Amino acid sequence: MRNIRIAGLTINEPQFLGQSTRMNRGRIAFQPLMLLCLTAATIPLLLGFFGSLHPALDSLAHFRVHLAVIVAVLALPLLTTTYLVQAISALVFAVVAFSTTTDTLNLLGSKPVKAAFEAKPANQAVYRLLQMNLRFDNRTPEKVLSLVGRTKPDVVTLDEVSSMWDGKLDLLKSAYPYRVVCPRPNSVFGVALLSRRPFTENEETHCFERGSLAVATVDFAGAKVDVGAIHLGWPWPFQQERQIAILLQPLASLAPTAIMAGDLNATPWSTAAHDIAKAGGLTLMHSVGPTWLFLPFPDFLRFAGLPIDNVFSKGDILIHSAERLESIGSDHLPILIEFSIKSGVDQHDDENETATVSAEQLRS
Repeated sequence: MRNIRIAGLTINEPQFLGQSTRMNRGRIAFQPLMLLCLTAATIPLLLGFFGSLHPALDSLAHFRVHLAVIVAVLALPLLTTTYLVQAISALVFAVVAFSTTTDTLNLLGSKPVKAAFEAKPANQAVYRLLQMNLRFDNRTPEKVLSLVGRTKPDVVTLDEVSSMWDGKLDLLKSAYPYRVVCPRPNSVFGVALLSRRPFTENEETHCFERGSLAVATVDFAGAKVDVGAIHLGWPWPFQQERQIAILLQPLASLAPTAIMAGDLNATPWSTAAHDIAKAGGLTLMHSVGPTWLFLPFPDFLRFAGLPIDNVFSKGDILIHSAERLESIGSDHLPILIEFSIKSGVDQHDDENETATVSAEQLRS
C-alpha cells in the first residue's frame, strides 16, 4: 500500500482508485439516463410533423421550437460518449426541426406557404391593419384606445371582445363608424372589426361559428376587399378541429382579394394554420415572432412564447411590413400591418382623419 500525493495532499492509493472507479461508474450509468431523456423529447418532436393524421399530433407541433431546443441541449453532453451516433442524429434533427419554424425549410410539407414582404409603392396608397387580442378581462383598456389613436389604422381586427369592451369601443365610433361586433354566446370570446373606411354598399357583413369569424367588404378608395377577423379556440383536446371544419365554407367564400387577421391559437407551421390557408386560398404572412406569453410571466421571456397571432391575404393585397407593438395589458402583443392593393385607386390618406381617443376619455 502506498500513498499518492496530489496538489500537496496525500491520498491513500486504494481510496483514490476507489473514488475514481465510483465516479466513472456514475458517469457510465448517467449516460443511458440521458439517452432515455433525449429519446423522450425526440418522439413528440417527430410526431408533431404528422399533425394531419390527428389533431393530438398537431398540438405537439405548436411546441416544435421548445422541443427542438430541449433535444439539442440533451444531445450535446452525449457527443463525448459511446452514444455519439445517436447524439449527432438527434442534434441534426433538432436543427432541421427548428429551421422549419423560421421560413428556411418546408419539411414534410407541413408548413403553409408564406408571403414575402413587398416594397412600398411610390404611386399607391398604403393602408394599415391593427390586429389585437384584447384579453376579455384586460385591466388597462386605456392602453388599447391610446394605441389605436397613435397608430391610426384603417381597419382594426379584435379578438376576445367580451361584454366589458362594449362601452370602451363606443369611444371609437366617431373615428371608426363602420363596424361588425359578432354575438358572444359565452359573453367572452367574440370577434369584432372596426373600420374608418366605408363598407361597400349592398354588401352584408357576416359573423360565423359562434362569433369566431367576422367578415366585411371594405371600400379602399374604390377597391373592394374582404376583411376578416378570426379567433380559433384551443387545440386538441379542445374543439379547435371542429371549429375549423365549420369555418371551411365561409373561408372558401371570401372574395378574390382579402386580408384576414386574428388569434389562431395555432402556430404558423401547424396543420391548423395550413387548413385555414388552404380553405380560403390564402397566403400566410411571415410570422412576426412570439406574440402570446402566459400573462404572469415578465415580457423579457416573450421569446419563449408562441407566435399564434397571424395574418392571411390573397389576390391584390401586397403586404409591406408587420411588427409587434408594445403590450396593451393582454397576454398577446398587437400586430400592425402595412399593405397596399394592386388594383387600388391612387389616393392618399388624410392624416387629419384619425382616431383621437385618449386615456382621459376612457376614465371620464
